[in-house]
Amino acid sequence: MLSIKTHIKETIILAIPVSVGQIGHIMMGVVDSLMVGRVGTVPLAAAALVNGLFFLILVLGIGMTMAITPLVAISKGAKNDDECGMILRQALLVNVVFAILLLFLIYFGADFLQYLDQPKEVVVEAKSYMKVLAFSVIPFLVFQVYRQFLEGISVVKPAMIIAVLANFFNAFSNWCLIFGNLGFEAMGLYGAGISTFLTRTLMAAVLMYYVITSSNYKIYNPTLKYKSINRKVIKKVIAIGLPSGLQYFLEVGAFSFSAIMIGWIGAVPLAAHQIAINLASVTYMIVLGISAAGTIRVGTALGQKSKEGVRTAGFSSLLLAAGLMFCFAFIFILFRAHLPYLYVNEIDVIELASSLLVVAALFQLFDGLQATAIGILRGLTDVKIPLLISFAAYWMLGVPAGYLLAFVFDFGTVGIWLGFLVGLASVAILLSLRFNHLTKGKLIY
Repeated sequence: MLSIKTHIKETIILAIPVSVGQIGHIMMGVVDSLMVGRVGTVPLAAAALVNGLFFLILVLGIGMTMAITPLVAISKGAKNDDECGMILRQALLVNVVFAILLLFLIYFGADFLQYLDQPKEVVVEAKSYMKVLAFSVIPFLVFQVYRQFLEGISVVKPAMIIAVLANFFNAFSNWCLIFGNLGFEAMGLYGAGISTFLTRTLMAAVLMYYVITSSNYKIYNPTLKYKSINRKVIKKVIAIGLPSGLQYFLEVGAFSFSAIMIGWIGAVPLAAHQIAINLASVTYMIVLGISAAGTIRVGTALGQKSKEGVRTAGFSSLLLAAGLMFCFAFIFILFRAHLPYLYVNEIDVIELASSLLVVAALFQLFDGLQATAIGILRGLTDVKIPLLISFAAYWMLGVPAGYLLAFVFDFGTVGIWLGFLVGLASVAILLSLRFNHLTKGKLIY
């Protein structure tokens, strides 16, 4: 048996490239906003409106691809290499079909933006941007399929490298299409949408080509040669992927609705919230690497039928997440009066953002634990009960608690953030207890 120290070391080795890859994806959005912002306030507002709605739908697709990692890791742990490739092919089929459904949902959903009570000029730009962005769902999910397959066999660097390098292509194509350089027509926000589609298509094509042609993965037969449609595997992918997507949707939806409630209070609270949630999101992206590593290691140990391996891999991931988020919490508290200055100079916004960072520091620990607990439970292919727990914690405890504290007990924006704390703490504790319960007895898969 590997020691806790060794488990933590191997989890870190897997987690760092995943985290860097996640940050690479985020940086594309940051670069888009920076470049679109130079065109004007209206395009930037339209981008903010669309990106929030787009991501809320996209998480359903991301969740569907998440089923691949534990299924491949379990097969890899059981030394069933052919099954790894078969899972990849069936999962690709499922996710392409699902991506097409999401494409239609986003494309035709753009026609309903006018009912969100937004400025007319913002809606006009947002509508065309959202429609072109819809087509990027297919290459995005194809990239995710191959990325999750590689993670399942504990290979995490190729997707990271592609995600980081894609930022340069995205910035260059933005420069051409947004501003009309090198003979291209200046298309503003619409050009940013085309750039995103081209970048995601290139990412998918490169990773797909790499996996299919590399000699490193021939033992898994990761080709597109379908021998048959395996309904059993497809059912497993959907049974794990759909609840995973819905769980992310509930989490993102709860935070989005909380932002709406903060908007009821005023512009200053909303600006302060945006600063604090942006900083918290950076740390969350990093801990997602630990969550993914936990999924891989728990799934592999499950395939090896090692009960102690499963428990040690899971609890070492939780321990690592707790330690990392404790460090971030300390940074938030120590620099709470200084970090907001990275965004604004308005004193009232900075003072409120500083207060929110104290609450953010408190929920950092629980945010890291809940994200990691979801990952290690997914490694056990346990997703349905975590979905119910997430619904209850966020929508029956967190959001109502935030509303009561903010508007009944007059805690304002801080009250809504305390609601975050209630929801995250509930999810973290319940999911960690569930992992302990499921791995105490006989491992069942």
